[in-house]
Parts: sequence; structure tokens; C-alpha cells
Amino acid sequence: MLKKMSRIREEESLEELVSLAETAGADVKKKVIQALAKPDPATFIGSGKAEEIREAAEKLNVDFLLFDTDLTPAQVKNLEQIFDKKIIDRSGLILDIFAKRARTKEARLQVELAQLNYYLPRLTRAWTHLSRQEGAIGTRGPGETQLEVDRRAIRRRISSLERQLAVIEKQRIVRRRGRRDIYKVALVGYTNAGKSSLLNALTGSDVFVEDRLFATLDSTIRRFRLEEGKDALLIDTVGFIKKLPHHLVASFRSTLKEAEDADLLLHIVDVSTDVFEEHIEVVNDVLRELGIHKKPRITVFNKIDAGSGGNIDVAGLRTRYKPALFTSATRGMGLQDVKNQILKILMTREKEVSIKISVNDSKTIARVYDLASVISTEYEDDVAIIKFRAEQGIYEKIKRLTDHEKNIDIDN
Repeated sequence: MLKKMSRIREEESLEELVSLAETAGADVKKKVIQALAKPDPATFIGSGKAEEIREAAEKLNVDFLLFDTDLTPAQVKNLEQIFDKKIIDRSGLILDIFAKRARTKEARLQVELAQLNYYLPRLTRAWTHLSRQEGAIGTRGPGETQLEVDRRAIRRRISSLERQLAVIEKQRIVRRRGRRDIYKVALVGYTNAGKSSLLNALTGSDVFVEDRLFATLDSTIRRFRLEEGKDALLIDTVGFIKKLPHHLVASFRSTLKEAEDADLLLHIVDVSTDVFEEHIEVVNDVLRELGIHKKPRITVFNKIDAGSGGNIDVAGLRTRYKPALFTSATRGMGLQDVKNQILKILMTREKEVSIKISVNDSKTIARVYDLASVISTEYEDDVAIIKFRAEQGIYEKIKRLTDHEKNIDIDN
């Protein structure tokens, strides 16, 4: 660890790395923390510590070593020469988990793109056998040529993936246009905070849930009813994590675009962990990177039933994080509070509108009742005067249903 980081924070980060390793299917044998004024340019940890770890690795007969940081290609190469074992840094491990978890075509393409961007500068590692050839003349050329061939192949594949993802993004834009008239709520939060569980609880869905980091990668969208005549879309997104590699955020930007287009963010926080405040800051940082940190937001403290000894300062959290709600998605606690708060925010976006429709146009009248909260209906001769409340998107949709804009009067 760097000396500017506290021991407690570094131990927490290391425990998270252990969880990531276990999610990837590894069995962690030993953990090592080193205090550093600054990283060693050659090995990150320095030659003395490297020798100490090498001896421990030999005794434990481990297959590879994990580093809770991103290493440069040169550092990885030097460490593999010292240990004679595979070296995996934090980004490499997360990429491995993502590759394992990807289910849809888009997720698989995004993961492959992130992997290729990650491995391209590290490609020399695959050709260390060339250094064992004797003599410089006649050996450097073929090695460099093969390396360039591989690099060009990777760059071509990156271009192909980017084109495929661009096509998928165009399709996604079309789908988003079809959803522009309905209120959209995106679930964001640290990985394993319980976003998918909350989506299931609110919508009655059966989205895959597992007590593991990055259990799901794909955005999931479900409709749910706030009250009679008022529906919204609930959008689950990939979980965030500290030290999230920038190229992963870039690769998953199209998926996270669902959160960018949302009207409201539900920031789900696992309040049962002692480091939930740090997790909140991590999520805030990613939201700032995505440019959506100023969107309307509700902080939902989940897993309230699993808190440490019931010592959660509910009153304090309500004051610091307004508006703040408290739920247990698995036990169904606080779900109505979530719906009520979403509805409250939605109501502030609504306006009261009167519309005149021919009594013979029963189809349009029925659609108004389906889409909006009707306050009253009066009849004058052959015209129905319907007064309703609706947010801007619904209002615009109803407006398009009518033959003439002049038939709409807005009550201020």
C-alpha cells in the first residue's frame, strides 16, 4: 500500500480483492501488505519484498499472484521473471470475471473489447520465448514481425468490435425512443449492493441474483406500477467498484447510457457493510465520470435487516442523505416507501392539463385514461373535456394523439 493510504482502507481493499478472486474461482492462500512511499518503477513492490513474496509463493505452490493495483506492462514482465509465475493485476482480474459473467451478445462484445484494449500494450509477454534464441542477427526481425502481425490483428478485431457495438447502440437508441414517454428510474450502486434483488422485489421479476461481486453485467429493464394509472420503468445497471478500470467504464458506456437517459437515479447502498460510506463515494465518482451526478437521486440503504448489531444510525443517515430510504429487498421491507418517494418526485414534474376530444373518439379517450391520472371528465354537446395530470413526456404523447393542438388547454 502507499503510505498516504490508511492501513484499514488498504486491508478493506485487499479483502475485496479476495472476494473478487473467489468470484473468479481462485483459492487465496496468503495476503501481503507493504507500505510504500511510492511504487517501484520496475516491480511496484521493490526487489526485497519481491524476493520475500517469491519464497512464500514457492512454499505455498501457488499458480499465480494477484496485485490489488494496476501494473504497467514492464512491471508485469519483470515480476513474472522474478516469480516464474503468472501475474494478474486488479484490472486483469475484473476482466476475467466480466468475461465469465457476460451473457448477452452486447456484454460479450464489450468485455472482449475491454480485454483487447487491456492486453494490446502487454502483448510482448506472449513472445518471451524469442528471447531464448541465441544471437541477435536473424532473430530480432522475425520476433518483431510476428509481434506486429499480432498487434495488427488485435487492432483489426478492436475496429470490428467497435463497429458491431455501434450497430447495437443504434438499435438501443431506437428502443430508447420508444420509451421516451414513460418515466424511467435507474438503479445504480456498488457491486453486490442488492440492485437486482430490489428490482425483483419491486416488479415481481426473477432477474438472476447471487451473493457475489458482479453477479450480472447486462442492464435489465422492467415496468412497474407506482399506483393506478402511473407506471414507470425500472432499469438495473452493472455494479460499480473502486479502482474500476477506465477502459471498462468506456467499454460499458453504451450499457450505462440507460442510466444517463433515466429521469431518476436510485442509489442502492449496502448499509450492512462497515465501508458503505466509501462505496457511496466510489459510486459518486463514477456518476461524475459519466456526467450524470446532478440527476435527481434517492439514496436507498438496503439490507437494513443485516446491519452490524442494529447499530445503523437511521436518523443521522436520513439527515445526511436527503431523500434517504431504508429497505430489505429480500424481506420486502420498505418497498412501498420507495414507490411513494418515486411517485412524490414524479408528481413534482406533472402539470394539470385539460383536453377536448370528440365523444365519438373513444379510442383516444381510452388512451388518455390509460396514460394519465384523470381528475375529471365533463361533456359539452359532442365534446368530452378531460382534465388530467401528467408529466411532460406523457403530456407530449397525448398531445400527439389529438388532431389539433388547439384542442389542448393548459391550466396554470
